[in-house]
Amino acid sequence: MKKYINSLAFVLLILSACTVSKDIETPKPALPGNFRNAATVSDTTSIADIGWKSFFTDPVLQKLIDSAIIKNYDMQIALKNIEASQLLFKQVKWNNIPQVDFNLTASTDRPSNNSLDGLSLKAYNIGTNHIEDYSANIAISWEADIWGKIRNQSKGALAAYLQTVEAKKAIQTNIVASVSQGYYNLLMLDAQLDIAKKNVKLNDSTLRIIHLQYDAGQVTLLAIQQADAQEQAAAQLVPQFEQNIAIQENALRVLAGELPGGIERKTTLDQMPIPTNLSAGVPANMVSRRPDVRSSELALVTANANVGIGKADMYPALRITASGGLNSFEASNWFNIPASLFGIVGGSVVQPLLDHKELKTKYEVAKVEREKTVIQFRQSVLNAVGEVSDALVKIEKLKSEQAIAANRVNTLQHATANANMLFKNGLANYLEVITAQGNVLQGELELASIKNEQLSAVAELYRSLGGGWKQ
Repeated sequence: MKKYINSLAFVLLILSACTVSKDIETPKPALPGNFRNAATVSDTTSIADIGWKSFFTDPVLQKLIDSAIIKNYDMQIALKNIEASQLLFKQVKWNNIPQVDFNLTASTDRPSNNSLDGLSLKAYNIGTNHIEDYSANIAISWEADIWGKIRNQSKGALAAYLQTVEAKKAIQTNIVASVSQGYYNLLMLDAQLDIAKKNVKLNDSTLRIIHLQYDAGQVTLLAIQQADAQEQAAAQLVPQFEQNIAIQENALRVLAGELPGGIERKTTLDQMPIPTNLSAGVPANMVSRRPDVRSSELALVTANANVGIGKADMYPALRITASGGLNSFEASNWFNIPASLFGIVGGSVVQPLLDHKELKTKYEVAKVEREKTVIQFRQSVLNAVGEVSDALVKIEKLKSEQAIAANRVNTLQHATANANMLFKNGLANYLEVITAQGNVLQGELELASIKNEQLSAVAELYRSLGGGWKQ
């Protein structure tokens, strides 16, 4: 008997090492040697390796990001998902442990006098017409993991847990980028509001001079009307920018998990530096750093596990059961030891038959889902490379655009100053002054917008490289 048990244990050990399906390895996507529009090809370092507190150094912005990471509801949900997934992973580890149940039962049966049990009671002169049964036992059942089903369940649970961790990182990278971009947009609106107010004052000064010229009979009423319309156009921008500022403040506060309200600023758009050393590193390193790409890679682990589970379901399952305890015909003898002791050991092999087609379909679907996961992984890598390349070209072209816009604004500012001086000396007409003032207003607003786009592009590059989840 002992020899038989040892042989069975050895066979089970050999079979448990078997795998009924072959995993698909994580594919190696085709990656370029360097990102398009990257400054250098030799520098393998990346700004994404810098913690977000070292990358975004503005104190107000840091405070906003800190609050968002802690209080943002998407982040809180992600943390709860991690907690739930961790519990499930711990639970799966117990699948290898035999199931143990304690049973306590008591029953009584009054059979018919003409039934087999009734006649037996009468024949053996039991002295009662009731059959009683009292039992207290421990039952153990265990399914041998011959085909790796439980191992695959553990692998899938671990991958699911790690995916929730990567999801939390992805949310944080998006929060860091979104808060910084919202903050830059707020500074741009502040600058544009200041530009509009200054232009209103400039137009008001011009309008007063035209009024004096009108009183002197030098210009017609049309000059006053056109100058007044120009001033109102600039004044109309003031409430628009104030509205946009309030909405942007509310959006940032909500993103930070707080009630809508104002946001204190201690800097201006002009004072915000644009980083010059923006190394993107190499695409291969970016792939291993991006949380969404890592999550897609872990999804393939889960898909492999599901294929293994589906395949194992079609194979015979070896189940071993055992129970033992106390059993008695009468309650008075229930705990009479050793007379009431009993024990049962059994083993079974279960092979699906009628539901084999259903299990086969489930297995084939799992393989198709795995193939989809491979495609999704490749797609996530391609999208990641594309996002980095887009951010790099934005930074490069916006730098050129900013230089042109700055020169244009400088020219327009000088032109406006000259037009005002000539106008006061009677050497230029009011139309030239109004045109110059309108042009400089538009040029300064566009220059502020370009500065905001530059800062936002830097934040987007940082996010697309996988930066933002490190402190």
